Amino acid sequence: MDISQFVAQSIGTWRSQRSAHHLAFQHFEAVQSVVDITTLDMSDERVIALCKSYDVDPSSAIAPFHMQWEGESDWDEDAEPIKGETVLVPVPDANQPNHGQLLREQGYAETIEAAGKYYFTEDGMFVLETSYDRAAAEERIWFANPKLRFRVSMIKTSGGSGVVTASFASEIKTNA
Repeated sequence: MDISQFVAQSIGTWRSQRSAHHLAFQHFEAVQSVVDITTLDMSDERVIALCKSYDVDPSSAIAPFHMQWEGESDWDEDAEPIKGETVLVPVPDANQPNHGQLLREQGYAETIEAAGKYYFTEDGMFVLETSYDRAAAEERIWFANPKLRFRVSMIKTSGGSGVVTASFASEIKTNA
């Protein structure tokens, strides 16, 4: 698996069921959401702007995509639906196959621009590690088959020594 294959397999609409353990609050949360992942053209102004904000030559990026999500959490029954979107731009490492950077308009642990480092394990698992100002995130995504994928994530303290949140999601593709 490489980043182009991973993105191509991720394109589509996914129904996600996520369970999260917020260790700091000693709280368990269940989230159901729909995630739409679509391809973007390399000439899309959002792709170019994101590359420029990280001093990355847009010609070194491949397979940019857009992710949009909407879901409901059981944490607060009166809360508005959880919504968001972000542009993601993979930038493979020219010297290390299956490694690179993933530029994002909005991060996972903090809602700011973020650049994480990714790699693929020998069995095709995508691993993304991102450091933020106040936290660090580690995500692992793998496909059981083309229409079923799993995602595990941890939010850690900024020093990486303590886990604040741990979650697991199973995601089923509802269309291509």
